[in-house]
Amino acid sequence: MQRQRGKLFVIAAPSGAGKTSLVRALMKQQPGLKFSISYTTRKQRPTEQDGRDYFFVDKPEFERMIRGGEFLEHAQVFDNFYGTSRAQVEGLLAAGDSVLLEIDWQGAQQIRRALPECQSIFILPPSRAELERRLRERATDSDEVIARRLRDSIADMSHWNEFDYVVVNDDFGTATQQLEAIVTARGEELRASRSELQALVPKLLG
Repeated sequence: MQRQRGKLFVIAAPSGAGKTSLVRALMKQQPGLKFSISYTTRKQRPTEQDGRDYFFVDKPEFERMIRGGEFLEHAQVFDNFYGTSRAQVEGLLAAGDSVLLEIDWQGAQQIRRALPECQSIFILPPSRAELERRLRERATDSDEVIARRLRDSIADMSHWNEFDYVVVNDDFGTATQQLEAIVTARGEELRASRSELQALVPKLLG
């Protein structure tokens, strides 16, 4: 009997929307989901483990992988490169595993072109004030950096309607349940086309 192919879920969000915490909570609730580990050229941090957090490679190796068509998507973020391995994702899907990718909207565009059957989810903050509060809460950035992050986040949010589903991270527990509903095929009311988003999005984009 042929094994049923797994499903691919792509999650993107602006900085400050709480994506990483939501993804961690979702993975605990759905242990059968596989998380795709990205390749990066950035320096490994002391707390990080190669093959667990990222696959750490140098720039020449990353460029060789690009030339070889080994990435489903890749991007340069400041001075570092990040990419999703085609073989890793395809291998998991072929084995019947459902796979989660946590990437930016540009990466999501590339994935949709390569694997149009993927299901894409965008996470929005409940308000602009809350987004700014979350960015300030990190307490590691100057006002200038926070202002730039806020501008970047607003630009990112303008791509919300390219996604299949949208989750508004107002209450963390509810947002986690909504993500779980989407990955277990119960999230029809969370489609990006739903009417309640038409009132929220203009306020977020200002």
